[in-house]
Amino acid sequence: MSANSLDGKVAVITGGSRGIGLGIATAYRAAGAHVVIAARKPAGLAEARAELLRVKGDGVVHTVVANAGEPEQAERCVEETMARFGRLDLLVNNAATNPYHGDLLDLDLPRAEKTVRVNQYGMIAWTRCAWRAWMAEHGGAVVNIASVGGLIVDPHIGYYNATKAAMLHMTRQLAYELGPHARVNAIAPGLIKTELARAVWEVREPILTAKLPLRRLGTVADVAHAALFLASDASSWMTGQTLVLDGGATALPIGVEG
Repeated sequence: MSANSLDGKVAVITGGSRGIGLGIATAYRAAGAHVVIAARKPAGLAEARAELLRVKGDGVVHTVVANAGEPEQAERCVEETMARFGRLDLLVNNAATNPYHGDLLDLDLPRAEKTVRVNQYGMIAWTRCAWRAWMAEHGGAVVNIASVGGLIVDPHIGYYNATKAAMLHMTRQLAYELGPHARVNAIAPGLIKTELARAVWEVREPILTAKLPLRRLGTVADVAHAALFLASDASSWMTGQTLVLDGGATALPIGVEG
């Protein structure tokens, strides 16, 4: 059996109906896992499930309508998962929100609270549910989808990036608290070519890639492959770490044009 095999394991993926979340669900199903995708919109979940069922694999695909920022909905999703499969081996905290663009000093409290509720507290709430339902006794792996923004300064999405920086720290904290039973790691993607981010990359892609050491933007598959590694036995001695997937953006010398 391959070290990347997920045969028989059960994975819950928040924000799993599109983009990076759907890409990870696809990779996990192809590796043999049963996948539970959670998202807010039933129509999107139905489309995602149909797409996942076209992927070669024997695993069950289950959908749950849930808002990642509502702890009681996390509990319901985990309860459904346990009732359906009797186990919960893998959790991917992928769902995120970014309702504010602008300077930190102009940020209003409602949008600040919404960002923290989903990006920071949501990660804790879903991890707690998975831990108490299964991982505390049987083990498992948690993969947190953060952002390279948590490592840099940005003129427009500074508060979003601050919540992602918090995710990176909480990944280390949870790795300490949940070891040795569960492993907790994070991925910090750079700009990924998703439909959601199309307005950001489509027009400027030649400019953006010209400065990157690898001369291309990231794809959903790039993140999915990393998430598969972190969920599998191939990373069995790895916890509390962050994989940066940015095409080398954070390796650029300051003040030097690509």
